[in-house]
Amino acid sequence: MIETIKIGRLRWLHIKDPSEDDFEHLDATYHFHPLDIEDCRQANQRSKIDIYDDYYFLILHFPVFDRQNRFIKTRELKVFWGEDFIITIGKTHWMVDSLFAEALEQEKNGDDFEVGTSDALLYLILDKIMNETLYLLRKVGLELELINRELFTRGAPKIIERLSITRKNIILLNTMLKPQIRVFNKFESGSVEGFADNMEDYWGNILDYYNRMWDLTEDYGELIEGLSTTFDSMQTNKTNEIMKILTLISSIILPLTFLTGLYGMNVLLPMQNDNAAFMVIIGFMLVIGIGMIFYFRRKKWM
Repeated sequence: MIETIKIGRLRWLHIKDPSEDDFEHLDATYHFHPLDIEDCRQANQRSKIDIYDDYYFLILHFPVFDRQNRFIKTRELKVFWGEDFIITIGKTHWMVDSLFAEALEQEKNGDDFEVGTSDALLYLILDKIMNETLYLLRKVGLELELINRELFTRGAPKIIERLSITRKNIILLNTMLKPQIRVFNKFESGSVEGFADNMEDYWGNILDYYNRMWDLTEDYGELIEGLSTTFDSMQTNKTNEIMKILTLISSIILPLTFLTGLYGMNVLLPMQNDNAAFMVIIGFMLVIGIGMIFYFRRKKWM
């Protein structure tokens, strides 16, 4: 279903679940390139901007959290951008749906929308999504800060779970945002001129937003690796301490086990008929055990 908002000469078409009839309508009305229409039929396309004489076709990816606010998911933004129209198509970022609903409500109420050109509308859409993405990145940063604080206080299973989830989210952010840097650089370099005058500063602002997002993602990637290394070192050290204690206990028990095993043999041994033999052996074992503990402490092994 094609929903349309008219803002003066500008039209914003929003197609959430495009059907074949919708694609045929776009082809017949706007004569878009067949490959662009084909890209709209398929999901998980690579980020790009196709430049034509009378329109641009833009595919971008932005992150959203799932319903549990734990795992990050990818949302595609597909936009046909012409001089007097903007067409957003497919299951896009929720911010686009929200902005379109707001514009639709203003149109019904007879209020003027805040933009008047397709360039300004595209800038508004990107600005809203990037602000939301920065908010999401700050939540990831807060999660890293909480992990850093709890690294020395919480149990290992809980920390491992949180580290794994956060690392997965940061890897997804990295693979999502990195390929799009070259796309946004085209706005700054002048390869994408747009249709309105004096938009250079706005495109530069969009690029600044994106570079900030990318810098945060890189910083978070380094931080999660550092926290993971620190946690692994702590767990390794803890395991070594446990093994050290067990080894010392085994070292103390070993000669005592030898004595008890020796006097448990069915052969003739010294003092085997003496009633005081038991207490003598017990005393000898205590001397050996205490002596070994004293020796380990002197060597600072325990």
